[in-house]
Amino acid sequence: MKEKVLVTGGGGFLGKAIVKKLIKKGLFVRSFSRHYYRDLDKLGIEQIQGSIGNLKQIQSACKGIDLVFHVAAKPGIFGLWDDFFDVNVLGTKNVVKACIEHNISRMVYTSSPSVIFDGKDMEGVDETTPYPDKYEGFYPETKAIAEKIVIKNSKKNLKTIILRPHLIWGPGDNHVVPGIINRAGKLKKIGRLDDLIDTIYIDNAADAHILAAEKLKLNGELSGRIYFISQDEPVSKWYMADNFLKAAGLEPIKGHISARTAYMAGIVFESIYSFLRIKKEPPMTKFAAKELATSHWFDITKAKQELGYNPKVSIEQGLVKLKQWFEENNV
Repeated sequence: MKEKVLVTGGGGFLGKAIVKKLIKKGLFVRSFSRHYYRDLDKLGIEQIQGSIGNLKQIQSACKGIDLVFHVAAKPGIFGLWDDFFDVNVLGTKNVVKACIEHNISRMVYTSSPSVIFDGKDMEGVDETTPYPDKYEGFYPETKAIAEKIVIKNSKKNLKTIILRPHLIWGPGDNHVVPGIINRAGKLKKIGRLDDLIDTIYIDNAADAHILAAEKLKLNGELSGRIYFISQDEPVSKWYMADNFLKAAGLEPIKGHISARTAYMAGIVFESIYSFLRIKKEPPMTKFAAKELATSHWFDITKAKQELGYNPKVSIEQGLVKLKQWFEENNV
């Protein structure tokens, strides 16, 4: 009998990629999201709309399910604590509780490397790196709390794996690539120009999630473990940004400012936006300034050895696919 799978945030960028791969495997897939998605309907996906912060709604979505991919989250570099907490922390508590109540055996949780970011360079760090004492943003702080909730429940009947993909991108991206494209002509390079980052192409990220679920089924001893996943080829963030712009037929980034200038700008913008109660993200924040001025790349040896993960699509291949997508969609 084939497993029945629930994907929270199934209509999102990563969630949809996971859903498509599960459908190809012939599995029953249900999506739980805030909105209805025509793309999912065309795939024959059962959709349930609701708030992940509502326990009854997520309990209903978990009925009859064998495996959960908990992808839904509130990302962002600015906003209200309650908004991040309700989705990332309370939502994760609800998903875990619903899984346990419905005797769901496995859950793969999508986290972020930002949970260990302390404002300094992260170069070749692995999963033993501790959480920092202080966070510059509510997103990494709430995702760290959520990780701890998942780990705490990982030794019970619910077996879990936590994945930390860094900067997921590719065709259909609604966060990383648009964030650069929409600021074309206004962006400046910040800090050092030789620092490196990890990224992960969307198909590779989805593959890693499915691999994690399969390995967890075979080996329950993996429960509670955390894995960084990436392209395994650190590159300059400015190389990636310029190539995203190039794929969209736009000019590369011109101009440069210091890390200190960017951080001070973040302080000013956050103060103004908070005082005026402006909800949209400001042009710069303290968290973004530090992220853009530091290296972020990770040792994925553990994911390779224990999950059998290896990225199938290279950065160059992914950029070709991204360019084709822009051309086909007249974006």
